Amino acid sequence: MKRLIGVLTFAFFVALGASLVLYRVLVNRPQSTKAAPVAARIVLAAHDLEVGSVLREDDVKLADWPGSVPLGATTRVQDLVGRGVTTTMYAKEPVIASRLAPKGAGGGLAAMIPPGMRAVAVRVNEVVGVAGFVVPGMRVDVLISGNTPGGSGNLGMLTRTLLQNIEVLSAGQDFKKDAEGKPIMVQVVNLLVTPEQAEQLSLAASQTSIQLVLRNPLDRQVTKTPGTALRHLFAGGKLTMPDEEAAARPRPVRVAPPPAPPPPKKEAPFVMEIISGAKKNQVNFDNSGEGK
Repeated sequence: MKRLIGVLTFAFFVALGASLVLYRVLVNRPQSTKAAPVAARIVLAAHDLEVGSVLREDDVKLADWPGSVPLGATTRVQDLVGRGVTTTMYAKEPVIASRLAPKGAGGGLAAMIPPGMRAVAVRVNEVVGVAGFVVPGMRVDVLISGNTPGGSGNLGMLTRTLLQNIEVLSAGQDFKKDAEGKPIMVQVVNLLVTPEQAEQLSLAASQTSIQLVLRNPLDRQVTKTPGTALRHLFAGGKLTMPDEEAAARPRPVRVAPPPAPPPPKKEAPFVMEIISGAKKNQVNFDNSGEGK
């Protein structure tokens, strides 16, 4: 019994000593140093940059940027000076090339027109401009009203949707997008369209009446509409052109005339042969009895 107690006591002190040695080793272990974050020097905005402004040297600065470099950022201030701003940028924000106009494009409204697109001015009033709510950044549909060439029968004036989901590039002289969408009473708005749409809109502005219809900027769906006419506003029906109405009317059934009776068959003539001496003659008699 005493021997067992002595063995347990010896084991206890051995374990205690080993634990003490391990504790001191861990306490005296040198702390691992954390790697300093890698910082790159890129061009940042020195202050808030408005849409349409042209960058100068004091508008940007070269500063440290922690972490990975954003796509499109640059380390050369000279590459950005003189380029127009197409999207609002804020102070200490990386200046991205895709948010600037190409070199030589300058600033203002022209720099905001994407390649292959056009800006067409449309004269508006309080009604056409949707009470001033057609502001930069909004999207509209373009309705035209007028008479078709050559007349439209008794349909009266026609109205149809010419263009859909068109972006408003500027309202008056203001081309900055307003997040609050406050109304702006202007006389001219510029719409961003394709060259083909620009031709249609220019002709419509000179030959018809134009109405802008405001739509949700998130609604990009294009809806096919038949249009309407003055006659059908009172009739409550859908628009059908005169040719379509004529095609829809029931056509009279034409009855083929009975076939003509066949001509009567001619009977063979009666032939009489007359012999006078050495001469022989033939005389033909028809049905009437007359000789030939």
